[in-house]
Amino acid sequence: MILVGTLFNDIKISRTDGVVDTTDCHTNFGAQTALIKVPITYAPKDKMLARITQDSDIDRDTAVIPLPAISFEMIDLAYDSSRKLGNIKQTRITDCANSSITASQFNPVPYNLKFRVYVYAKNAEDGTKIIEQILPFFTPDFTASVHLIPEMCATMDIPIVMDNIDLSDTYEGSFKDRRSIIWTLDLTVKGYFYGPIKTSKLIKFANINMYTPTGTIADAIGVAPVSEKITVQPGLDANGTAINYYGGPNNTTGTIAYTSIEKDDDYGFVTMIYDTDDLI
Repeated sequence: MILVGTLFNDIKISRTDGVVDTTDCHTNFGAQTALIKVPITYAPKDKMLARITQDSDIDRDTAVIPLPAISFEMIDLAYDSSRKLGNIKQTRITDCANSSITASQFNPVPYNLKFRVYVYAKNAEDGTKIIEQILPFFTPDFTASVHLIPEMCATMDIPIVMDNIDLSDTYEGSFKDRRSIIWTLDLTVKGYFYGPIKTSKLIKFANINMYTPTGTIADAIGVAPVSEKITVQPGLDANGTAINYYGGPNNTTGTIAYTSIEKDDDYGFVTMIYDTDDLI
């Protein structure tokens, strides 16, 4: 919804004094007398028309809905099987705000969101000036890069397809009745819906205990003593040099604490093996 509203929230039209000047082989259609930014709101057409037509003095400066104006609404939502992604695939990244936290999320589900955009004008020139600023960008689709999930630092290219354009220019009623000029634009936003984000800390320390069973395997874990222990952790010295070491517990190799090593550091791995005597 925000995406569609943002596409049309900076449309401006100018009005001139209508004095045409064709001197010097150039045509000047008059000096600019006003520059109007077209307001946009989320509202269906019927409610917008009711607010406009029920105000007998809509042209006054304090009118609630000045013309020209734009409104839009979502009219349909449908699953798009042609853009289906794998159900079990996940995106996993380091959290943008905290490098020690990882975030994961399953693939999004593709849906087509149908929107209808209405352009209201009190004269034909205002309406065409607005439409001329919209149509050149849709051929017939316009692709916008959107930060859909800020927590995942993810940017998606979302196509927006122009399905249909319709003009309604109504003169019915007496001369005192307001003329209704409405452009209707049907759009399809090829969007996605995402599931929840799961977060977890980075694993920096691996600890493996090995048992030698005296009987069955079930009797070993928690009953037999640990016969050997292996630990693996990031290796980096105080100068920022990667350390790779494989040995016993009596050689710390000058590595700094693994809790101080960040994910983006160029570290090695320190593997320590503890036998029964070391554990005693």
